Amino acid sequence: MMKLLHLFITSSKPVVEILLITTVGFYMALDGVNLLGQDARKYLNNIVFYVFSPSLIGSRLADSVTYESLVKMWFMPVNVLFTFIIGSLLGWIVIVITKPPSHLRGLIVGCCAAGNLGNMPLIIVPAICKERGGPFGDPENCQKYGMGYVALSMAMGSVYIWTYVYNLMRVLNSPIETQPSIESNYDTCKVPLISSQEDDNQKAGRWDKVKRRIVSLSEKVNLSTIFAPSTIAAMIALVIGLITPLRKLIIGNGAPLEVLQDSVTLVGDGAIPAMTLIIGGNLLKGMRSSGMKKSSIIGVLVARYILLPISGVLIVRGAYKLDLITSEPLYQFVLLIQYAVPPAMNLGTITQLFGAGESECSVMMLWTYALASVSLTAWPTFFMWLVA
Repeated sequence: MMKLLHLFITSSKPVVEILLITTVGFYMALDGVNLLGQDARKYLNNIVFYVFSPSLIGSRLADSVTYESLVKMWFMPVNVLFTFIIGSLLGWIVIVITKPPSHLRGLIVGCCAAGNLGNMPLIIVPAICKERGGPFGDPENCQKYGMGYVALSMAMGSVYIWTYVYNLMRVLNSPIETQPSIESNYDTCKVPLISSQEDDNQKAGRWDKVKRRIVSLSEKVNLSTIFAPSTIAAMIALVIGLITPLRKLIIGNGAPLEVLQDSVTLVGDGAIPAMTLIIGGNLLKGMRSSGMKKSSIIGVLVARYILLPISGVLIVRGAYKLDLITSEPLYQFVLLIQYAVPPAMNLGTITQLFGAGESECSVMMLWTYALASVSLTAWPTFFMWLVA
């Protein structure tokens, strides 16, 4: 019982920290204070997107990833991709059932697809590793390898958010509309004289519709986000971490250019507080007027905290049975925890960039993070029992 209580306190710490900083952001956005008004949040959001997030990803990944560890962790990028794809499918089911307004469809799918693979595992894994007599062995080695797993998880999560989720939300928020052409209307009104001519017209009409849909979709998909600042930072960090001479030049105590790593780390430490303050500021607008249905909120909670973790157990244990991953308990635990985290805080950044759904995103974040203390206690307890 005492162990369970201690685990609950450990797992609740990152959630409580986020809720406290969110409260500060909420206070700063009040009309009487107005330190974090709409314009201020927009400017801060751009700083997060172009400076803080890339620095956080780059510093953590370059410090933790080597060629040997990357070969060992090959399944992790695949596992993170599974969390996004399964979450997207669950989000679409929530949309079909709850029928939210069209401008919120992208937000709901995004909340189900993109998990917080950054600061949540970044706090949970080291906290569990510090425990003497824990299921993951020596605390020092647990911390070292655990941070490497979390860094790669965080980097891959960032890449998928800005390539897959960003464009998915962009398309869902702007539904494809096809205007029937004059020719196709004319063809449908004609009386067919020769069956072969009718078939040709129908095939041509279908092909025109397909081409119009492809063109419309390509206009809505922003391929430039594949090279978003966070993605570029992850690529640079991988190059530095994998090329030994570069690593020795920049990374580690006593490295000639160690000051570069320290500077990037210092800047990156501002990412999580800044994102959380923005969510708190948006929450004020959300409490005043939010079009988010209760059924949609419940649907996201069920998808993220019940169905997605169950899917994760099946996938990770299946991969272990097929010898796709090692038997190391800590590695399996990190793979499993990726399915049980609350939605990514970068969703607040994305909705801010789109200029739609900011308030509803903050309301969704409030509910998901308020209940995350329960999810991040129950599921990690079960995961540790499963892999130990």
